[in-house]
Amino acid sequence: MEHDLDDVWQQTHSVWPALRGARLFLTGGTGFIGCWLLESLRHADQRLGLGVQATILTRDPLAFRRKAPHLADYPGFRFVTGDVCGFDTPAGEFSHLIHAATDASAALNENDPRRMFDTVIQGTRRALDFAVEKSVDRVLFLSSGAVYGQQPWEMERVAENWIGSPSCTDPRAAYAEGKRAAEMLCAIYQKQFGTKIAIARIFALLGPYLSLDIHFAAGNFIRDAMQGSPVIVNGNGLPCRSYLYASDLTVWLWQMLVLAEPGKPYNVGSDESVSIRDLAERVARVIGSGSYQVLGAPDQGWNPGRYVPDTGLIANDLGLRRTVSLDEAIRRTALWNGWKGK
Repeated sequence: MEHDLDDVWQQTHSVWPALRGARLFLTGGTGFIGCWLLESLRHADQRLGLGVQATILTRDPLAFRRKAPHLADYPGFRFVTGDVCGFDTPAGEFSHLIHAATDASAALNENDPRRMFDTVIQGTRRALDFAVEKSVDRVLFLSSGAVYGQQPWEMERVAENWIGSPSCTDPRAAYAEGKRAAEMLCAIYQKQFGTKIAIARIFALLGPYLSLDIHFAAGNFIRDAMQGSPVIVNGNGLPCRSYLYASDLTVWLWQMLVLAEPGKPYNVGSDESVSIRDLAERVARVIGSGSYQVLGAPDQGWNPGRYVPDTGLIANDLGLRRTVSLDEAIRRTALWNGWKGK
């Protein structure tokens, strides 16, 4: 992972001067994306002596200490206990806010969509109220590509100006509709209070800290291949996805926090489309025995079609492009999880 962090540092050297002495508040800082933000911030601070202070909201500081003690013990990081929907305002001044709370939990979305919807919206409103109260200079809100709803099959990549949407009568769209409403809250706070908010619409990801045992197909495939088992596709393998490696994601997010035009959403993901069947084949080839099986059951997921972004806007405006190939992303994710290589 050190090599990844060096890559992030090299590609973000121009943004760190703007964060020298910053006081950052981070929600969702102990999840997959949050860990990468903290790893890269620690890495840059150690090299440049930025004097950045980060306050991280978490429901369970002790669990995070067990997960990442080197981050939990870093002097520049302070962890406060609380829930994103109703946390107590920490003392002190803050210059930046990254609102990264609310994982795309398929289980929660399926079994308790009301809680999912409320968490996204109430959590975002609480974070934005905090930004207003503390006169935060810049906010980065982590939204989702799910806001587009079902991407038409004939649309190879979905761009930010497409105005499709999830079905507002399908409870499985609770997460997606929540993110749409949260983006509206960002627009309202920007207009009403002058809060400068950048919006990142996140698509599928790969990298260290990604769970291999929940609903992420890529993580499940890597787990199967590392165990020497055939990679199993439970569905028909036809849905198409794309996967941005976490080091590229981290570069994009830091650049957006500092440089993105407020109120302008950007797709954050890979524009390389791959079917789930082909993904299984690639994982099996890159780190496994080469064996995979497609069981062919009807797809039961929230999106049986395409979920692939057009990233031309962020490339044009901020000069950001994917640098890690899919095969390399698979390999690095497996190595971090204990794979010994071929």
